[in-house]
Amino acid sequence: MTENKTLPTPESVDGFIAAVENDGRRADARVALEMYKEVTGLPPVMWGPSIVGFGQYHYKYESGREGDMLAAGFSPRKANMTFYVGTKFDGAEALYAKLGKYKRSKACLYINKLDDVDLEVLREIIARDYTRTVQAD
Repeated sequence: MTENKTLPTPESVDGFIAAVENDGRRADARVALEMYKEVTGLPPVMWGPSIVGFGQYHYKYESGREGDMLAAGFSPRKANMTFYVGTKFDGAEALYAKLGKYKRSKACLYINKLDDVDLEVLREIIARDYTRTVQAD
């Protein structure tokens, strides 16, 4: 059985965010950091070299693979801000319709800059996804 590659580390979240090269991305990361702290009530932890995570949950697939993963988080990547949220919570499609300019995959939301979206809608998406994740654990 393979181990997860993305694991919590003792690295500094503040140091990671301070080292983000793009000024706008660094500012957006600070806004996201505060938003996640407020929503989860948890301290941030670095997961791997580039993901800021909050809380964790245990998963187990039918295949037998299992492990622990962050319950909520984001990453200020070069191309965009990546938010690790899905669509399996009540009202997801209606919220995404009101969010603003973004791209989405199965488990990620990609935003170029936070000015492109409604921050209150983003906060609600994060909160609902986090609540669904911790309740499912």
